[in-house]
Amino acid sequence: MGLQDWGIRPVTPISDEQFALWQGLIESKTGMIFTQTRRPFLEISLSARMREIGAEDYDTYYELIASGARGEREWLTLVDRLAVQETSFFRHASSYELVESYIKNVLALHQKKSLNLWSAGCSTGEEPYSLALLVEALLASSGRRDIFYGITATDISLPTLAKAKLGIYSERKLFGVPETLRQTYFRPLDNQRDWQIDQSLRARVAFAQLNLMELDKAPFHEMDIIFCQNVLIYFRRFRKRDVVTHLAERLQVGGMLILGVGEVLDWHHPTLERVDYPNTLAYRRVV
Repeated sequence: MGLQDWGIRPVTPISDEQFALWQGLIESKTGMIFTQTRRPFLEISLSARMREIGAEDYDTYYELIASGARGEREWLTLVDRLAVQETSFFRHASSYELVESYIKNVLALHQKKSLNLWSAGCSTGEEPYSLALLVEALLASSGRRDIFYGITATDISLPTLAKAKLGIYSERKLFGVPETLRQTYFRPLDNQRDWQIDQSLRARVAFAQLNLMELDKAPFHEMDIIFCQNVLIYFRRFRKRDVVTHLAERLQVGGMLILGVGEVLDWHHPTLERVDYPNTLAYRRVV
């Protein structure tokens, strides 16, 4: 018995010409590059959405995406499929250890009244909530309640942001959360399968839609920490440089930009210096 017998239509191979067309559209709108190795993922993602709305072929669907208000609405749905990324709590531990070191230094100096953090490319929320858990735990252990902190979390996908705002995660997703933090800041739901971040922490995170290709429109400034990891891996080199340059300009003096290891090579900025910390790619604004 084949797929057709089950009423399942196999994925139609995309032609080289169509692939190039979609490559150009996606990169121009998001900065993401779809290489030949990601071609099967693009075919599956497009075909699945085409079946849902009854589009007959890639060309017809492209024309829909490229036309009018309906096309803009459809694009928002499609980009959610294309931008899917696997994430987890406290992913890349050394980056969070660097944030911990930074905050401990801030607390020791007694010079700041607020901490502003930004998770750029927050996906389903594990990253900004990890930052919130870390800051909250450090403030609690130090007894310092005179410092306000807030976390801005941005992503290109509205459906993804909607999930992130809920702060609900399965047991499997909580694997990287230390047991003490889990017991203190997560509440089990009635279904006995999922857990929700405590409202006190969710209130610390402000979610907003933002395309990294449009950072010049972002109203964020004077950030202490900017976290941007596992986002730029599919960007061309010159676009990566543009993005991190815009992010650097949003830091206050002394603030840190923390990137994914290996995501940006041979980049320099006149106001930043490289932070010497094991297994981490980070820069500190010095002027």
